Amino acid sequence: MCGILTACLTAGVLLGASPVRAEDMGEPTQAQATLPKENLTIASANGRHVFSVELAKTPRQQQVGEMFRTTLPADNGMLFLWATPQQSDMWMENTLVPLDIVFIGTDHRIQAIAENAVPRSLAHISSHGPVGATLELAGGVTAKLGITVGDKVEAPSLEKKS
Repeated sequence: MCGILTACLTAGVLLGASPVRAEDMGEPTQAQATLPKENLTIASANGRHVFSVELAKTPRQQQVGEMFRTTLPADNGMLFLWATPQQSDMWMENTLVPLDIVFIGTDHRIQAIAENAVPRSLAHISSHGPVGATLELAGGVTAKLGITVGDKVEAPSLEKKS
């Protein structure tokens, strides 16, 4: 769920993401198919927490994100991979479940967490500075597992960006 669709589409095109097709420009009306997945681990003070995350790489995948999905298991999520470090502005429009939004710095450490983002809200949720990726998890998971700012995030896609 990109915060500002135009900015996300423009950034994707300018930064070498897949070209934007005319059919991708419309407002999403349904959940997207499950995206390719990989394991992502967050190393916190109380252990290593493994999640199966979908990889949102293209502007359209990032625009739709978790929209219209009615469940998100506690051990799943979606990783938004930015082509270059950028401020990440997300929102919850058409998102039906609460999410924890985790902003990951270029050093692969958690830079900020927005816990329990409100479903269907149009409020912008910002990283307040450049990040390399954004991770969406089920609402409440970060608090339950003791995941905090500064924790290390490990995933093959993040390693490829280094």
